[in-house]
Order: sequence, then structure tokens, then C-alpha cells
Amino acid sequence: MIQQLLGFLSYYIPEVMLVVLMTSLLVAEASVKDEHGNRDKIYAYALGFLGLTLIPLFQNSGKAPVHVFFNAVTIDQFSTLVKIIMVIGTMGSILLSRTSKDIYTNLKSEFVILAVGVLIGGMLLASANNMLTMYLGIEILSILSYVMATLKRDESTSAEAGLKYILYGGLTAGIALFGMSHIYGALGSIQFVDVVDKVGSLQGIQLYIVMASFVLFFAGLGYKISAFPFHMWSPDVYQGAPIPVTTFFSIVPKLAGIAALIRVSMVFFTNNTILMNSWVGLILVVAAMTMTVGNVTAIGQNSVKRMLAFSSIGHVGLMILGVAVLNEAGIRAIIFYGIVYMFMTFCAFYITSYLNDQYGTDNYDVFRGLIYKNPLMALIMVGTLLSLAGIPPFSGFVAKFNIFNIVIEKKYYGIAIVAAINSVISLYYYVRLAKVIIFGKADSNEEVVGFTRFNQTVILALFVPVVLLGIFWDKVFTLAGSAAIFIK
Repeated sequence: MIQQLLGFLSYYIPEVMLVVLMTSLLVAEASVKDEHGNRDKIYAYALGFLGLTLIPLFQNSGKAPVHVFFNAVTIDQFSTLVKIIMVIGTMGSILLSRTSKDIYTNLKSEFVILAVGVLIGGMLLASANNMLTMYLGIEILSILSYVMATLKRDESTSAEAGLKYILYGGLTAGIALFGMSHIYGALGSIQFVDVVDKVGSLQGIQLYIVMASFVLFFAGLGYKISAFPFHMWSPDVYQGAPIPVTTFFSIVPKLAGIAALIRVSMVFFTNNTILMNSWVGLILVVAAMTMTVGNVTAIGQNSVKRMLAFSSIGHVGLMILGVAVLNEAGIRAIIFYGIVYMFMTFCAFYITSYLNDQYGTDNYDVFRGLIYKNPLMALIMVGTLLSLAGIPPFSGFVAKFNIFNIVIEKKYYGIAIVAAINSVISLYYYVRLAKVIIFGKADSNEEVVGFTRFNQTVILALFVPVVLLGIFWDKVFTLAGSAAIFIK
């Protein structure tokens, strides 16, 4: 037994490393006196350790897929690639938190510790191979996220954000758990490997129970990815939380939730035609409403953080379409979209963060005339906005094109038209901000302090993939295509 567990741990080294990192960060933070203030060593240690975590992850990507811990967890190419993206997303968010003034100095270490904890939950969620493990992943990720949302504890908006997050999270988690219990009652097992064959033979009342139960189960995942109608918390939390936290929420929890949604869809809805059609119908309706609500509501926003929050809801709607096709092409398109969206999110929030630090607000007005204050940052922000809108030759265009392609191949023409209309709508509010940046008249020509040479170099480095992945996308797309889900 012990030898078997040690064999399982050989596949689970990245997660074990993160647990060690989180524990050591807690000890390190407890030993730092408040009057010292400087946490540079803690940041360096955390970023270096996260970088080392990528080594065993890349090693796992070359191994044969396997179920570990008695089928509770799956280590396959799909989960491993999602984990790599989440680790990079965490590193980028931590790097932003170091220089951001939106997080109190004495709470910067707490952000790092909580981010690593959420990452552990996200990685567990991406590899979950039974209902209980999936629920644990959701809860680990969620509970620590509630705390992160309230890090600006002296401001009422942050407290409100955390409260709304907790209320929605607790409610949807309970609904999801209720659905899981009925799925277990109908199928007699919580293990995904055991229910694959059972799903194909479901008939009569059991089939309808499972169909209704999965609607309840979707609530738990839908709220994590801000899918309609569980998106209501997202804009308020994004606006009330510190910008590094908002950046982190835009990447890690969303990718973890979408990864879990993909795995559940591939396990439960490919062997039963009636169940598959009902699930695909639900996903298509949710995707259409998520895109429409996100993009239409983003139009009237004057806060860039809030606009990006509604924008992210629209992007989630597009990624959900990749789930609806229920094949490897959809998985490939979602993985590529996730990679591209991560870099676009970094660029947008890094620039917004430094302007917010300077002027104390993220209103559109602080971007006015940025082209005259800092031409490089202005051009990068405009390029990022155009990429988010799906304008060639940026990578956002390729990411959206791949989603459209697989949807049209499945002959889902109606949802393709809805997605196209939403892309046009999103172009309006992205170009609106770009217009302010280029043609707006700045109130002053004062230099933005946050745009140091180092910070500009980091932002430029993050923008390079936004451009290059729109031109040399084929190799990354091939890598995403290797991310197959291991079921049995």
C-alpha cells in the first residue's frame, strides 16, 4: 500500500511542491516583522518555487495518462496543460501585486499565500476524477478566493465584494452538492471511471433524475466561471477587489472551472444520446445568454475594471461553446483560447493597475491621451483591446476563429450568428476605450510613475505572445491538440 501511494505521489509532485510552498510562506511571513515592510525575498522565493513547479508539470505532460489515488485524480495531458497555464497565471498575478499600490503593503504576503492556495484548489479541480474530489477542489478554490476579494479591508466596496462572493458561492455550492447526491443515487458511484458505462444504459426515471441533477451540478461550476445566470457576483467582486486579485480571478479560477466542465461533459455526455442532447442544449443556451449579457452590459461601464469584468463574462460564453461540441477539437480550441486570454488579461490589467495607482481610479478618463504620456504603453493597450475584440492579426482573432470554426463544423449555425453579433458588440466598447487613449486630450502631461523601465519591459514581454500567437499559432495549436482527456 505504501509503495503504491509513493508511486501515486510521483505523478503528484507539482501539487506537493505547492503545499510545501504555501506552508513555508506562512512560516516566512510569521517571522517577518511589520516594521521591516520589505517582502522582496518572499516574492522572489514564491516566484522561484512556482517556476520550479513547472519542471515536473512538463515532465508529466510527456508521461502516459494515469488515474492516481484510487481513481480519485487523473493525471493526463489535458489537466497538465491547464495546470501549466494556471501556474503561469499565478506567477503573473503575484508579480503585479509586488508593485501594485492597490494591495496594502502589510497584506502583500497574504495575497501570495492565498494565491498559491487557490492554485492548489484549481489544480485539484482540473484533475478531479470523482464527484467528491471535484467538490473539494471547488471549495478549496472558493473559500480562499472569498478572503482574497476582501484584501482592501478598509474600503466598503471590498467588503461588499467579499460578502456577495461568499453568499453566491455558498448558495451555488450547496445546490451543486445537492445535484451530486442525486447523481450518486442514480448511478451508484462517485467515480467517473465507474459511471462511464452506466450512463449509456440509463433509461426512464433514472435518466430524468440525472438530467435534472446535472442542471443543479452546473450551478457549482457555472458560478466559478461567471456563466449566466451565476455571473451576478463577478462585476462587483472585480471592481471591489484589488487589481492583482481581479487579474488572478480572471485567469486561475475560470480556467479551473472550465477544465472541470470539460471533463464532466466528456465523461457523462458522450455515451447517451438523450442525455447528450439535453446537455448540449443547456450549454448552448447558457453560452448565448452569457455572451449577450456580458457584452451588452459592458457597453455602459465607465470603470475599466468593471468593463473588463463584463468582457470576461463574454469571453467565458465563447469558451463554453467549445464545450458544447463534445470532441477533441473543442478542447483544443478552449486550451488555445485560455492561453491567449491569459496574456491579453495581463496586459490590460497591468496597465490599468499602474494608472489606478497614479490617479486613484480606473475610470476611462485616466486613459485619456495616454498616447502622449507614454506612446509604448498606449499602443500595447490599444493592441490588447483589438486582440480582445478579435481583430487580426492579433491572437484574439485566431482564438475566436477557432471557436467559430468548430461550432460551424457542428452545424450550430444559430449560436454562431449570436456569437458573431456579440463580437461586433464587444468591438464597440473596446474601440471606445482605444479612442480615448489615442484621440483623447490629457488633463496633464505628468509621467505615470508606475511605468518604470522594468514594468514596461514586463508588459512588453507579456504583449509579445498576444502578437506572435496571432501569426505563429500553429505550433501552440498543435500543443493544445495533444491535451487529450483520459477517461478509462
